[in-house]
Amino acid sequence: MSRFPAAPSVAALMLVAGLVLWHGHGRWWQWPDRHNPWAPLALDEAPGWLTRHKLGRLTAEPQACQAFLRSTPLQFEPQPDRVTGPGCGFTNAVRLRRTHVLLAEPVVLSCPAAASLALWERHVLQPAAQATLGQPVERMQHFGSYACRNVYGRAQGARSQHATADALDVSGFVLRGGRRITVAADWAGQDDAARFLRQVHGGACGLFDGVLGPAYNRAHADHLHLDRGPYRLCR
Repeated sequence: MSRFPAAPSVAALMLVAGLVLWHGHGRWWQWPDRHNPWAPLALDEAPGWLTRHKLGRLTAEPQACQAFLRSTPLQFEPQPDRVTGPGCGFTNAVRLRRTHVLLAEPVVLSCPAAASLALWERHVLQPAAQATLGQPVERMQHFGSYACRNVYGRAQGARSQHATADALDVSGFVLRGGRRITVAADWAGQDDAARFLRQVHGGACGLFDGVLGPAYNRAHADHLHLDRGPYRLCR
C-alpha cells in the first residue's frame, strides 16, 4: 500500500477551478457579454454561439423582449393580445412602423420575431448589401406577417406561423440608389443580386427558426419566409 495520498482526480480539480472562477466573476474578472449566457441580448453584439439562446429567452420574457426592441432603431407599438380563431391570434406582439429600413407598410409581428428581424437587418442584410451591391438597403418589400390561415392557405392542416404573427414574408428590397431587387426576378440569376439574396437567406438561418425560399418549393418562389417557430428548417 502506498504511503502517499492519492492524487486528486481531474474532475475534482476542474470542479475546484470552476468554483474559483464562479466566485471570482465580477470581482477579479468579467465575462464578455457575448460569452455570458445571463447577459441581455444586445443589437450591436455580433451573433455568436449564445445568440440563439438569448433570442429564445425573449419568448419567455416579454418585458425583456420589448426592452431589447427599444434599444434598436425599430419604431413600434405594443399590441394587446388577441385571439381571432382556433389556433389564431398573438401574444407579446408589436406593430412595426419601421425597422432599420422603411417598410412597404406596417406589420404586426410577435416580439421575438421582431427581435430576430432587428438582428438580421443589422448583422446580415445591410452588411451583405454594402459588400455585394455597394449600397445599403433603404426599403424592404413584403407580403405581410399576421394572417389567420393554415400552411399554404389549405382548408385543412396545421396552422401557419403567420397565424400567430411569428412569420414575415419578404419579397424584395430597394437600395438607396433606387435599384430594386426582388426574390421573384433575381433569385435564379448569376449576378450580384442573386448572390445578395442567397447571402441574406443563408444568414437568416442563424437568427430565425424557419427560413424558406425558392429552393424549398414553388409556393416560396417569390419571397423569403422568415419565422420564429417551433421547428428548425433552412431551405
